[in-house]
Amino acid sequence: MAGAVLAVLTLGVTAVPSGATTTPADTPQEQTASAIADSVRSAMADGHLRAVIIEVTQGGEVVTRQAFGTSMDGVPATTDMHFRNGAVAFTYLSTLLMQFVDEHEVTLDDTIDRWMPDLPEADEVTLRMLANQTSGYPDYETDPAWEAAWAADPFHIWTFEERLAYAFTRPVAFPPGTNWSYAHTNFMILGEILAEIGGKPLDQLLREEVLGPMGLTETLASVTSGVPDPVLHTFSSERRGALGIAPTTAFYEESTFWNTQWGTPIGANQTTTVSDMATTAVQVGTGALLSDSSYHAMTDPNLLGFGYTDPSCSPSCFTQVQGYNYGLGVVRSGSWILQNPLLAGISGTAAYLPSQEIAIAVAVTYLPGAFDAEGNYANAADRLFRSIGAVVAPDDAPPMPPG
Repeated sequence: MAGAVLAVLTLGVTAVPSGATTTPADTPQEQTASAIADSVRSAMADGHLRAVIIEVTQGGEVVTRQAFGTSMDGVPATTDMHFRNGAVAFTYLSTLLMQFVDEHEVTLDDTIDRWMPDLPEADEVTLRMLANQTSGYPDYETDPAWEAAWAADPFHIWTFEERLAYAFTRPVAFPPGTNWSYAHTNFMILGEILAEIGGKPLDQLLREEVLGPMGLTETLASVTSGVPDPVLHTFSSERRGALGIAPTTAFYEESTFWNTQWGTPIGANQTTTVSDMATTAVQVGTGALLSDSSYHAMTDPNLLGFGYTDPSCSPSCFTQVQGYNYGLGVVRSGSWILQNPLLAGISGTAAYLPSQEIAIAVAVTYLPGAFDAEGNYANAADRLFRSIGAVVAPDDAPPMPPG
């Protein structure tokens, strides 16, 4: 997931990517769908992608829903396949938080010592700071000891207590509210607090208050490694370095059933489909379940210009720019509201452009050539979303990184 952040650090100005086909607003839907398919095929060839599943809607109407490539060798990808949604779950947590704000159960400025008084700086860290990544809490996911433990057993189910212990082997990176730094620790803690506020397990709260009302019938939580059928299989080389495998030795393993509970709060480890991702983009992007004030608190670019790079939290801390700035559990990129997870050999993006009512959902899996000599790989779904955005909204395309 941290890679999803790093992939967009350089985003700044809006630009149509080289080679992208732009389409006037009055182009027939079939031609738009064809141009989108061309962008997908180009990305697959250039990025060594195994499978791509997309759905694009505008004004509630499906522009295109299509699958490309294979789930496994000889098994075509299909649009009804299930896959991990990673940080997309953060949008659901933030929606639930803002619902509690609308119901006057809490305020964003409540400090978390009300629920977790033993955490560092608990009397200064607020609910807002957890949701917008400004608490200063270190990310357990970047701790070398945790990375080694995960690489040794990617099927392990990480408990809240285990992750908390890894997170706070290091000191708080900066005084609460003084900088921005992406940390899974924030949402892990927020999930526990939301369950306490709501008086129910988080998965039940999310299902009753968010997923159900949003109409997300295929988005399901589980603490296990299970994925409902039909399954979009994923493959990865990211454990290469940790396992000491030489760059000259071929290494590519199935990662479909790695347990991804490590990256989300207990109760928010989810699988989904591309259609539920597109629906999520619309529901979150319009604030369908929230008051107007809570919607703007969650999605406005309130952190533009905030934050700075510092050795205590690098590379996860940096100044928020037009191309990438964080709301409450959502990313703002230009005029687009999105989430863009990267984990376990899959990347995804759910994005919405309010002014034109356009939703884009993308899921991507990878071929061996997508991984470098150390097993690193790019957030291809995020970049593909930006190419598709340039097709469907050429006058308000998502910002692209240089080159």
